Amino acid sequence: MSDVTQIQPLELTSIRDEIEPRAEHAPAARTLPGLLLALVALAGAVWGAVVDTNGRVGPGQVLCAVVVGAWALSAAFVTRQRPAEPLGTLMGSGAVLGAIALIGAVELAHGGLSSSSRDVAFAARAFGLALVIGVAVHAALALPDGRLVTSGRRVSAAIGYVGALAAGVVVFTDRPDFSVWPYVALGVLGVLLGVPAFVGRCQRATVAQRPRLQWTVWGALVTVAVALAAAVLAALVDWPDSVLAVAVGGTIAVPVSLALGAIPRQPVRIDRLLVHTIVLVGLLALVGACYLLVVLGLGRRPEGDERTLLGLSILAAAIAALAWVPARERLTELATRRVYGERHAPDEVLRTFGSRLTRALPLDELLLQLAESLKKTMNLDVAEVWTRGAGRLERAVSVPDRGPAKLELGSEDEQVVARAGVSGPAWARVWVPALVGSAAEPVMRVAPVTNSGELLGLIVVRRPDGAIPFDEDDDQALTELARQVGLALHNVKLDSALQESLDEVRRQADELRASRARIVEATDAERRRIERDLHDGAQQHLVALAVSVRLARQIADADPDAAKEMLDQIGHDLQDAVQELRNLAHGIYPPLLMDRGLAEALSAAANRAVLPTDVEADGVGRYPQAVEAAVYFCCLEALQNAGKHAGEGASITVRLHEDERALLFEVSDTGAGFDMATGAQRGHGFVNMADRVGAFGGTLRVDSAPGRGTTVSGRIPLTAA
Repeated sequence: MSDVTQIQPLELTSIRDEIEPRAEHAPAARTLPGLLLALVALAGAVWGAVVDTNGRVGPGQVLCAVVVGAWALSAAFVTRQRPAEPLGTLMGSGAVLGAIALIGAVELAHGGLSSSSRDVAFAARAFGLALVIGVAVHAALALPDGRLVTSGRRVSAAIGYVGALAAGVVVFTDRPDFSVWPYVALGVLGVLLGVPAFVGRCQRATVAQRPRLQWTVWGALVTVAVALAAAVLAALVDWPDSVLAVAVGGTIAVPVSLALGAIPRQPVRIDRLLVHTIVLVGLLALVGACYLLVVLGLGRRPEGDERTLLGLSILAAAIAALAWVPARERLTELATRRVYGERHAPDEVLRTFGSRLTRALPLDELLLQLAESLKKTMNLDVAEVWTRGAGRLERAVSVPDRGPAKLELGSEDEQVVARAGVSGPAWARVWVPALVGSAAEPVMRVAPVTNSGELLGLIVVRRPDGAIPFDEDDDQALTELARQVGLALHNVKLDSALQESLDEVRRQADELRASRARIVEATDAERRRIERDLHDGAQQHLVALAVSVRLARQIADADPDAAKEMLDQIGHDLQDAVQELRNLAHGIYPPLLMDRGLAEALSAAANRAVLPTDVEADGVGRYPQAVEAAVYFCCLEALQNAGKHAGEGASITVRLHEDERALLFEVSDTGAGFDMATGAQRGHGFVNMADRVGAFGGTLRVDSAPGRGTTVSGRIPLTAA
C-alpha cells in the first residue's frame, strides 16, 4: 500500500489513461458478450425472486436473487468500463451460473414437478453452485483483468473446474438429499489454488494494477468479517437464524469491490479505506474472540433473557472498539494537557523534529524551529543550540534570542564533553562553566550533540529558578533529540564537504580547459616562430649560398682565383647557416639537455644569460624527458624574466634538488622585485611556467617584493611523471 500512497491521484490517472482503453470509444462487439450474460443472469434473478414456493416467497430466496442480481449488475458495469478485458464476461458467467442454481432450488421448493423435471432441477442446483465456486477460483487466478497470464494459472483454473464438476456429480448423485461437504471440499481446494496465486499477483503488480487488487482484498475482507460476525453471534445468542444466509449476503461486497476497482478514475483512495477496514475488522475480531473465550470457554451458554443482555453487551463492546482510535487521540491530548500543563509530552519534540527533517529545511531554520519546540514542549525559560566550527562552539540559535556567543574548548575537553551524556549544572560548571553563568543552582540540562564520537554541538535547556526539575523522560527525550540533531549536523557537514569538492573539481576543470587553450595557442605561436626563424634566418643563408654557387660555377673557367675565393666564402657562409640551424634546434629542444641532463644544460644556459648566474644542481640525476624539458624551460623563462626586469648589478641563482619523490627547482635573483598585489605575477611568462608544471600535477610559486628580488620555485612529483 505504501507504493500507492506515494503516487498522486493525477499521476495515477495519467498512467491508467496511457495503458487502458477508454470505455466510450470501445466497439460494441467487445461489450456484447458480457452485457448479454449480465442481462440473462439478471432475468434469472428476477425470476427466482418472484416465483412462489408453497404459497410464499421466502427471505432466503430473495437474498439469493439479490446476490445474483448484484453480480449481474457489477458484471455489466465492469464490461462497460473495461471492454478489452475478459473480467466482465467472467463475472457475467458466474452470475448466470448462480441464476441457474437459484432457479433449480426454487423449482425444487415449488414442487409439482415430474421425475425428469426434478432431475433437471437437481442438476441445475448441484452443478450451478459447484461451477460458481469454479468461476470464483478462475477469477482469483485471473485478477485484476480476468486473464490467465501463465500456464500454471491456466492449469490451476482447469483443476478448479474439474473439481467443480466432480462436486456437482457427487451432490447430484445423492439426490434427493442435499450434501454440503462436496462444496466445502471444493471451497478448500479453491482457497489452496487461488490465494497463493492472488498473493503472488499482488507482489508483482504494477502501479496501475495494485489499487484494483486492493479493492478485491477489501471486498473479501468485508465478506469474511460479515460471516465471522454472524457465526460469533449465532454461537453466543442464537441469532441470526441462518449463518449461511448472512454469509451469502455478505458476498455482495466482492462484486461491488470489483466494480469499484474497474473505475479508471477512482473517487476513493482505496489504500486508506483498506487500512481503516483492516483495523476495524481486527478490533471486532478481537472483541468476538474475547466473548467466545469468556462466555463459552469459561462460563456457560446464555439462555432466555441472558441472550438479550449478552447481545447488548456485544454491541456496546463493538461500538467501543470502533470508537477506540479517535477516542484514544482525544484522551491522550486531554491527559497531556492536564499532566504537563500547556506543553506537550516530552517526546513530542522528537516527532516534530523528525517530520521537519524530511522537508529539507535550511539548517538555521531547522535549528530555530527545534529551539522553539523545546521551549514550548518542556516549559523552558531558555533553549539554545550550539554548533561546532573552526575549533570552537558557537551559539547558533537561542529562544529567546540572546545574540551570538563563542565557547573555546581544548582538545581534551572536547573529548570529555563528547563522551558525556545529558548532564546537569554540576557537570556543566566543571567542563563548560560559561554555560552556567552566575546562577547558584540553575535548573538546566546540557546534551552533547555527537556523531561517531565527534562533538558537533550542544543542546542547552534551562527552566526558571525554582521550577520543576528535569526528570528521566526529559533526559531520554534530550538524548534521542541530540542523536537526531547530530545526524542532521553530520549530514550538513558532509554536504558542505561535497560541495567544496565539487567547487574544487569545477575550478580545476576550468583551469584545465584554460590551460589546454593556452597550450594550443602557445603551440601555434611556437610553430609560427619556427617558420619565421627558418624563413628569415637559415632560409636566407641557404638562398644566398645557392646564388654564390651558381656565380662560382660561371666564373670558374674565366677566373679560377676569384672562383676559389668565392668558394672559401661559401664555406664560411655554410658554417653560419649550420650554426643558425643549431641555434634554432637549441630553442626547440637543446641537444645538450638530451645528452647530458639538466645540470649541464642549465649551466650552458647560465653562461648565455644577461646577468651573472650560478647553478647549484648537486645530486640531480636524469629524469623523464618531459620532466627535464618542463624544468629546463621554466628555469629558462625565469632567467629571461630576470634579465629583463631585475636591473643592472643583480645576480641570479638556480637551484635544483630532489626531495620526497619530487623534483624541486628555484630561480632567485637579487634585483628590483615587484609588488605581488599588482598581479604582475600572472603575466604570460608565469602562466606558461604554471601550465608546464601543472601538466605533471606540480605546483609553481612566485615570491617577490620591491627591493628584495624575485624567487620562482616549482615542484614536480616524480610519481606523476
